[in-house]
Amino acid sequence: MEVSTIISWIVLIFVVFYIVRIYNNLVAFKNQYENAFSQIEVQLKRRYDLIPNLVEATKAYLSHEKETLEAVISARNTALAGLKAASQNPASASALGKLASGEGMLQSALGVLNVAVEAYPELKANENVAQLTEELTSTENRISFARQAFNDSVTHYNVFRQSFPNNFFAPTFGHSKDAALLEFEDSAAIQQAPKVSF
Repeated sequence: MEVSTIISWIVLIFVVFYIVRIYNNLVAFKNQYENAFSQIEVQLKRRYDLIPNLVEATKAYLSHEKETLEAVISARNTALAGLKAASQNPASASALGKLASGEGMLQSALGVLNVAVEAYPELKANENVAQLTEELTSTENRISFARQAFNDSVTHYNVFRQSFPNNFFAPTFGHSKDAALLEFEDSAAIQQAPKVSF
């Protein structure tokens, strides 16, 4: 065998291994951001489960605020529908937009509930309401960390996918689009957990 043939084989083997590495990294990074979205999903579902309990705990005190309570439940259901759509395709910008919109409605409805509840000192002292409020606050922190981890994973995937020569191979391997970040229309307002303290 000639030296040039050996060198050609070595270069070919190196190129094949490099392409396989690109493919494997694309798969790994995609799985990482999908897993990160799953963590958001877990925390949002936890929040959505807590909200009906909070509404039930406040119903006796706020019977005349029926519209406020119904708005909270309606916003929760809208946000849950957005979560289900985003869960099916966490890379979809439109699905993440629906989730962000639903979350914005829920934040607003919880704010209105907070204002209504502030007028009832006996409700603030209720042990069940205090426990639910603490759980919601804890959940909001978890959601914030999960969103950050998701956006970090998406950014890592997108940077790898866009880098040369990966951008040449990525479409061939089924990674033709960047994954979408989970961004909210009113990002400044959502930096703070909703105030549902009693």
